[in-house]
Amino acid sequence: MTDHIGIAFTEIGENYVKATMPVDSRTVQPLRMLHGGASVVLAETLGSIAATMTVDPNEKYCVGLDINANHIKSVKEGLVEGTARPLHVGKKTQVWEIKITNEENQLVCVSRITMAVIDKK
Repeated sequence: MTDHIGIAFTEIGENYVKATMPVDSRTVQPLRMLHGGASVVLAETLGSIAATMTVDPNEKYCVGLDINANHIKSVKEGLVEGTARPLHVGKKTQVWEIKITNEENQLVCVSRITMAVIDKK
């Protein structure tokens, strides 16, 4: 999915992960505005990668339990940028907030994902 819609990871920091996504024919709805589902794909991708980076991949893996999104502002072209930051990083669950902004740094969508941390067997 990430390659298909053009998500590109741009920055990994101490407490965050960032990626961009184009607003183009792959990510818009019929009215030519950013599709809410595409925003959720960006949010879930960021949250999943961020959560996975906090665990030992030889012992654990992370999967999504729940995601929600509030769509604040429409976007018709350009790039959007998502930033995932942790709200809770526990032994069994994690909660990440993902803010998606447009090229003017205006909030487009805010999302929260809950991840399950699972032991490998």
